[in-house]
This record gives sequence, C-alpha cells and structure tokens, in this order.
Amino acid sequence: METFFTFLVSIVYFFYKFADMDEKRLEILERASAVYMKYGIKSVTMDDLARELGISKKTIYVHFKDKNELVRSIIQLKIEMDKAICINCVQQSENAIDDLIQTGRLVADHIGNVNPSVFYDLKKYHQDAWQLMENHKWDFVLTMIRDNIKRGIEEGIYRADIDIEVVARLYVGSTDLILGGDAFPWPEFTFERLFKEMVRLHIMGMANEKGTNYLNKKLGNENA
Repeated sequence: METFFTFLVSIVYFFYKFADMDEKRLEILERASAVYMKYGIKSVTMDDLARELGISKKTIYVHFKDKNELVRSIIQLKIEMDKAICINCVQQSENAIDDLIQTGRLVADHIGNVNPSVFYDLKKYHQDAWQLMENHKWDFVLTMIRDNIKRGIEEGIYRADIDIEVVARLYVGSTDLILGGDAFPWPEFTFERLFKEMVRLHIMGMANEKGTNYLNKKLGNENA
C-alpha cells in the first residue's frame, strides 16, 4: 500500500509539473523512455524508435529537434519523478531509517529493469543529459542524504559523531560503482539486489544501538 500511495503521489506531482506539456509530446516521452531503458540508447535509431512506437519519424521530429533533445527531455522527466518520490518518502516515513529503506526500495524498483548500457550511452553520447543526472545527484540527492543523517541524529537512532558531509558523499558516490562500474556484472548482480545491500550497509554504519534494534525489527517483520 505504501508503494502504491507513493507512486500515486508522484504521478499527481508529475501531471501538475508538466500540465502545460503537449499531450503527444508527453506520450512520446513516456513510451520512448520505456524503449531506451529496455534496449539502451545508442542501439536504438530514430527509425527503430518510430517503429516501436507505431508512429512516423516525422511525428517525433515535430516534437523533438533531434535524438539528443528527446533523451535530455526523458532524463528531465525522470528527475522530476525522482524528486517527487523522495520528498514523499520523507513525509510518509516513520523515521530516518524508514525513509532510507523506502527510498532505496523505490529507486531499485524504478531502475530494476534498466539496461546498464543506458548509463554508458548517456555518458558517452548525450553529455548534456548525463550532466543533468550528475547535477541532480550531487545537488538534490546529496541534500536529501544530508538531511536524512541530521534527522536520524535528532531522532536518536544514528550515531551523534557522524561526519555528515563525508558519509553523505560516500553514499551518493557509491551509486557510481553500482550504475557504471565493472565490479558487479549485470544481470548476475541486479540493481535491486545491489541497492538493497547498499542501503542496509549504509544504515548499519550510521545506526546506534537504538537504530540497529529498529532496523533488525523492521527487516524481520518484512521477511516474516
């Protein structure tokens, strides 16, 4: 129920944010995103995309100047969705640990079926879209993690002696290892599996005795 509610809130936010967007443009963005996430970006030509979407290539070019603009627009859309989900997790979570678990689970759900080549393609062939992701990660996401650590300390479930800036940057930086490194070959190591362990390891490194007890109880209830 929590996952559905969060998804519902993000959708409401999305349509509010993009209410003035042309309906056909929005449809192309949503459907093109699904194609790219499944097959990668470089390997899908605009002709391929038009066939997959069941529309003419001319129709795509009416709404997007070129492939680069299309990809950049998809990334902008996904960033706004990500923001909505993260903000909602903060508001709906019981405490800082619950927030991280919920957010980590939803992030894993969103990228669980993404072809890893997408991240390589973005970095090599669509630098502006890649930079949007990097800016989002080192601005919005980093701020959210800093705030989570502060919240956990105030709630008495994280260690009071945490170096907030170091730990927050370690967390955000670790996503590069998961999404773009060779340490965890896909599909043997799925994004869902990796994010689950990364979040758990991160929490265990920050939690004091009270926080550890809460974490073990929550994970125990989920696995029961």
